[in-house]
Amino acid sequence: MLSTACSGKALPKHVVVSPEKLQQAVATRFPRPYPVAGLLQLELQAPRLQLLPETDLIKAQLTARLSGPVLKQQTYDGRMEADFGLRYEPTDRSVRAQRVKVHSLTLDGLPPALADMLNTYGPSIAEQALGELVLYQMEQKDLALMDALDMQPGAMRVTPRGLEIALERKPQTR
Repeated sequence: MLSTACSGKALPKHVVVSPEKLQQAVATRFPRPYPVAGLLQLELQAPRLQLLPETDLIKAQLTARLSGPVLKQQTYDGRMEADFGLRYEPTDRSVRAQRVKVHSLTLDGLPPALADMLNTYGPSIAEQALGELVLYQMEQKDLALMDALDMQPGAMRVTPRGLEIALERKPQTR
């Protein structure tokens, strides 16, 4: 970006965060434990992300583990699949998940009573777990350059190349 700005060429219109960079950044925020009804704990491992450009969403496939004192040292492993949109948070200059929708949450070998409880509470717990998840934090060097060029992140789109973040001029303050 800097070479474009200094060479007299047009200012950059967007920044692309590759799928690999998104995957690496989100992996640092896992595993994540979540209490279930005060008796159990659902632990989510780092998701495998898949870009869905046709719907402007990101799909996440996670490994899940249920444990807790009521299970008497037993754990149940399974999978969760969800998708979500994205939003930019200017206070910490991060890209976050929003509008999380859980499509499935299954744990192998779960007794019927626990399976019923998981079916009732699991999706909302999983949506809370992934809601507002920081997927990417803008790098300091990019932020410094944007500030120097009087630009800021704008609209985001999920594309086959990665997450495309538009750059726009900062509003003029009076």
